[in-house]
Amino acid sequence: MIDPRRLRVLRALADHGTVTAAGEALHLTPSAVSQQLAALESETGQELLRRRGRRVSLTAAGELLVGHANAVAAELERAQATLASFASGALGRVEVASFASAITQVVAPAIRAIRLFAPDLTVLVRDAEGHTSVPLLLDGEIDVAITEQHRLAPRTDDQRLIMFPLYTEPFDVVLPESHPLAGHGTLRLADLAGEDWIAPLPGNPCRDVVEAVVDNPHITHTSDDFRAIVALVASGAGVALVPRNALTETPGAVAVPVHGEPPQRRVFAAIRRGSEDHPLIKTVLGAILSQR
Repeated sequence: MIDPRRLRVLRALADHGTVTAAGEALHLTPSAVSQQLAALESETGQELLRRRGRRVSLTAAGELLVGHANAVAAELERAQATLASFASGALGRVEVASFASAITQVVAPAIRAIRLFAPDLTVLVRDAEGHTSVPLLLDGEIDVAITEQHRLAPRTDDQRLIMFPLYTEPFDVVLPESHPLAGHGTLRLADLAGEDWIAPLPGNPCRDVVEAVVDNPHITHTSDDFRAIVALVASGAGVALVPRNALTETPGAVAVPVHGEPPQRRVFAAIRRGSEDHPLIKTVLGAILSQR
């Protein structure tokens, strides 16, 4: 195995021409330079220098090895530059899990911004509902989770996590456009007693909202995809509560605000405690928070 430190001594000799000048450049004595070069010849099993009294010159093998030494030095410079970029948060990879509407609302705009000021930083996005993203975060599978407040969520004072509020959005009632109440400016949830409801699957935080604010909802259809939920409403299969940012314009469906204080979805970004000073995570988190 060739010691790269000795390649540096060989390069200095090639650059400066004499053992003494090479030693001065490297802050070594001439004797130390000679010892390093002799050890390099032993490592390579090749005669690298022609010695004529006090003068030395490179052999063909020595010239060949200098070429490789220059390549090694260039790679070390690249490695140093890469690590500097990594340390500054400009190079590397961060994985983010988020539910779909928050990807649209904050994650995608953050990636657009990151591509402008840190184009070598890669953000990988995983579509995950709020109740599944935090376990992924705690298991170390992702670096940032976009989640929401729900009954099974870790408390905001959970010592394993640091939570950053992103935004709050209301839920709207979505009705078939043929529904008798579809033309109202606002609706009381009590007005929908006895309706068939379309809701997310059990465990989804938005399912918790429906069950909390609707009195004994008769849930007939389930989906975690709000586009599918709105499409089912448009088909006449029932009514739904949908977060405003998750609403899609679908022919046959009408969104109506809830009268008074509507149910709210509070959205957070979460990271593992202790990772807040990681330069890459810090860069991505900052870009996400700037979208608030």
